[in-house]
Order: sequence, then C-alpha cells, then structure tokens
Amino acid sequence: MGSCGSSHVKPNRTGKKIIRKPKPWKHPQPITRSQLMQLREEFWDTAPHYGGKKEIWDALRAAAEADLELAQAIVDSAGIIAQNTDMTICYDESGTKYELPKYVLSEPTNMIRFG
Repeated sequence: MGSCGSSHVKPNRTGKKIIRKPKPWKHPQPITRSQLMQLREEFWDTAPHYGGKKEIWDALRAAAEADLELAQAIVDSAGIIAQNTDMTICYDESGTKYELPKYVLSEPTNMIRFG
C-alpha cells in the first residue's frame, strides 16, 4: 500500500507556496514578441500608480523576469506572499494586494513566431 502522487501544491520548507509558471493561456488575438514586450512595459510602468510599495513592484518584476528558482528567492526575500503559485495574486507583509496579469509572467500559446 503506497500513496499516490498528488497534483496539489506543496509548500516549501518555509511553509510558502512554491512558485510556478502560469498554466498555458491564450491572448485574445495572436501577438508578436515585440507586442508582448510593449504590454509588459506598459504594465510595469503603470502598476505602482495603483497602490502598493514601489520596492514590492520592483521585486515582483524581477521575479517575473527571472527563472523559477531565482523568482522563488526574490519573492521569499522580499516578504511577498503568493496567494496563487503562478504569482497572479500576491500580498506584501502589510496585506496589500498585488495582481499580475499572465502576460507579464509567461508567453501566450498563440504568440506569433517568425522564422
């Protein structure tokens, strides 16, 4: 009698959820890499104006642009609590909510690739 593997998210040794890339998603219209980069820049330029701390936004951006292991270290060291393992909803230590669109965290399945 053994136990079966589970698809449930397991907390890491600190009790925090382990960061993962978002599930595959599709943009409303196919977009190019440059369009995706422009969307990301616009989001990061305007996000701090909606509240929260600039240093948390900066840490979230660094984590979003890093590989998963580094992203985990950034999130943990900044005291960010990821409600969802894909980082779409996070909180800082004072309880301020930060919402990240999937397009800053991963590429859509319908991205136009040239060549």
